[in-house]
Amino acid sequence: MQYSHEVENMVCVKKGPNHGPAPIPEEGKWVQSKQISDISGFTHGVGWCAPQQGACKLTLNVKEGIIEEALIETIGCSGMTHSAAMAAEILAGKTLLEAVNTDLVCDAINVAMRELFLQIIYGRTQSAFSENGLPIGGGLEDLGKGLRSQVGTTYSTVAKGVRYLETAEGYVTRLALDENSEVIGYEFIRVGPMLELINVKGMDANEALKKSIGKYGRFDDAVTYINPRVQ
Repeated sequence: MQYSHEVENMVCVKKGPNHGPAPIPEEGKWVQSKQISDISGFTHGVGWCAPQQGACKLTLNVKEGIIEEALIETIGCSGMTHSAAMAAEILAGKTLLEAVNTDLVCDAINVAMRELFLQIIYGRTQSAFSENGLPIGGGLEDLGKGLRSQVGTTYSTVAKGVRYLETAEGYVTRLALDENSEVIGYEFIRVGPMLELINVKGMDANEALKKSIGKYGRFDDAVTYINPRVQ
């Protein structure tokens, strides 16, 4: 350790109070975190790139300072999907400090990592008061059956009104309109479960499609139906 001449010539005054860090809630405990290995927690957050062309939802499960599980969901920029593929390989196994100082390929993913870092080190996690936190694999529960991100895509114009294209339920195939041409429901395909029936269980594609169709709202009461992508 190097000291300046002025410090070297100072009289030594003994330190009295020794205030440690304020305890933070994490996984059902109150922890005075003094080093990265003291940190545990499960949480998610959103990041965006500088031109705001896309966004990333990042989910991390941290145990004793190590990222044991990472879920990366991106939207709005085609290049981000490839960035996420690389970032997923990079993140797992790194400490929180390493991860926040690592280039995660895409600005939006980097910003999400920064925001989650702050949440986790301050104890603002989803599992702050859950004893022992969430098991590794908890991130997959966000995706639901078929392991697909829940994406909502809607579109509208003054001239032609609204179009629901995709909701949490699935890919919208038909909109149900009443006598006033207002939307009262829709038909959708559960894409994840359908592909699972085809790819995993070997079901015929047409049969899998029929089994994966659902309806929402007063779909059966409609006066007319339209394909939101064509009509």
